[in-house]
Amino acid sequence: MKKSIILVLSVFTLSCTENPKENPKVHQPNHVLVFIDKSQSIDLSKSFLANKYQNELSGIIAQNINGEGDKLEMFYIHENTSKGRCLSMMSRSTMGDIQGKNATDLEALKMSFDLSLNREKAIFQKQANSKMMQSNTSSSNSYTDVLASIQVIANAAETAQNLKVFYFSDMVESMKGAGRRDFQANPPSGESEAIEWAKIDAKRYKDLVLGSPEITIISPFEPTASSKENNPFVLLYWKSLFEELGVSMVNEI
Repeated sequence: MKKSIILVLSVFTLSCTENPKENPKVHQPNHVLVFIDKSQSIDLSKSFLANKYQNELSGIIAQNINGEGDKLEMFYIHENTSKGRCLSMMSRSTMGDIQGKNATDLEALKMSFDLSLNREKAIFQKQANSKMMQSNTSSSNSYTDVLASIQVIANAAETAQNLKVFYFSDMVESMKGAGRRDFQANPPSGESEAIEWAKIDAKRYKDLVLGSPEITIISPFEPTASSKENNPFVLLYWKSLFEELGVSMVNEI
């Protein structure tokens, strides 16, 4: 009985003397996928759109690049989206080993980490903004293969712990050929059609595993845009499609 009491007291003593600052929560890296529409329907020479997209991109980097392992990948959406990767960057800023460090040393490590991370974020921002504002004058801008992004998401989901996906696009799929959608010529005309088309198209990707990424669509439309320009059934199509693929969190900005 005495041995049992001594053992319990020993465990209690160890748990009480453990310093929580020396056992920080392990950083789980973010994997951020950004899709930039480079088709003819997106005109970044318009000040409203340029300001909105640049501000949103800045916020994405500020919120999601927080330390070692956080990754930003950017893809252009056009005729060949699956091969449209234009940027891939990963944070290498780390606090280092803090075990046994006193308060002064910890503060110095934190300051060094913050400086390193802020420098990295500035580089991320400069590179990403440059890619966003770059013009696409090739013939690939005549088509918009948004559906190809699903395979890109599935590829990232194979290794990503925290996957976040951002579309800077009107999401107007516009491809030619059998079994393809061309929302420029033939958009969904109502709720039932949008949902039905989504279910049909989702079958093409039934073998892909997307995990549970958070998807955000940053639309290019001004608040005064008409429903003809900003067709609500196009967004419903995409929300329904992702839901069919197991993704329930789809936001629009």
